[in-house]
This record gives sequence, C-alpha cells and structure tokens, in this order.
Amino acid sequence: MRITGGLYSGRIVKMPEGDLKIRPAMDRMRESVFAVLGDLTGFSFCDLFSGSGIIGLEAASRGAKPVVCIEKDRKKFPVLLQNATIAEPPLFCRAMPAETFIMRNKTAFDIVFLDPPFDYKFKLQLLERLDCSASLHEGSLVLIHFPHEDRLPEQVGALKSIDTRIFGRSTVRFYRKGPA
Repeated sequence: MRITGGLYSGRIVKMPEGDLKIRPAMDRMRESVFAVLGDLTGFSFCDLFSGSGIIGLEAASRGAKPVVCIEKDRKKFPVLLQNATIAEPPLFCRAMPAETFIMRNKTAFDIVFLDPPFDYKFKLQLLERLDCSASLHEGSLVLIHFPHEDRLPEQVGALKSIDTRIFGRSTVRFYRKGPA
C-alpha cells in the first residue's frame, strides 16, 4: 500500500502479515477524504483504529502535526510502529482500545478519524463518547468510515454532519463539533 499524496507520496506502507481482519482504507477513499481536508499544516490529527497507520501517515504527509495513532491489536502494533517512522517527526502511537483512549485523553484534536472494523457494533456509542470527551474542541472535525448498510444519525450530541462521501459499500461521514 502506498501513501497517496503530500510530502511522503508514493512511500510504501507495510501491512501486518497474516491478518485478514485488517481492512486497509481504499486508495480512492483516502485520496478523496484528504482532497476534502486539503492542507493540514497546523492541525492536530488522531487516527483511532489505526491498523497499519496509513491514515495517520496520509495526514502527516499533508502537514498535520502532531499525529496520534491508536491501535489495540498488539499483533499489528509492531508494524504500526515501524510505519510511524516514515513521518518526521514519527507518528505518536499507543497500543490501547480506542474507547479507553477517548476516556483517558486530555488533549483536544482538530481532526479525529475513526475507522472501526465494519462489524463493530458500537459506532454510535463511540461517537457519543467522543462528543462528550476532552478529545474534541468546538470546531473539531470527526470523520467515521463505516459500511453503507449502517445508519448513523445526522447529529450526535454537538456533532453535526457536514458532508457524506460514498465509496461503493463504504461511507465516510464528516461531523463538526458545535457549541455544547
């Protein structure tokens, strides 16, 4: 898999071996999402459910700093750490469940990307938890990648949908955090 744009465009990103559960974000989806986001210089970025770290690397490649990647699967984590060194400075990586990170984190991000497994049943609860957390400030963007069959509301607490992009059976919804 390759980084699609920015400073590190074309760099190869390793995938964890032998794990069929990892679902790398499609190239076209990544290109489209980052075209919408544009230049990320000056923005902080958090990639929850990071897997290989490709989304965090795409953000860093476009100027986001700091970039934090969260992945709970300890079998995938060494590959994430290795890929993190592509960026300068390297991505900051934590091995923990996304839900735990959201509860413990005290730093607000400008952009949070959620890419839970497609069979993850708690997408709405995850958005609700994120909305009430210190991980967001007013104006933060939250992007969630999910199967088209799933239904997520246009508004979750102070998170209001501002855009939705469909890629085959895959959807990315953009939420903006408004006033509480």
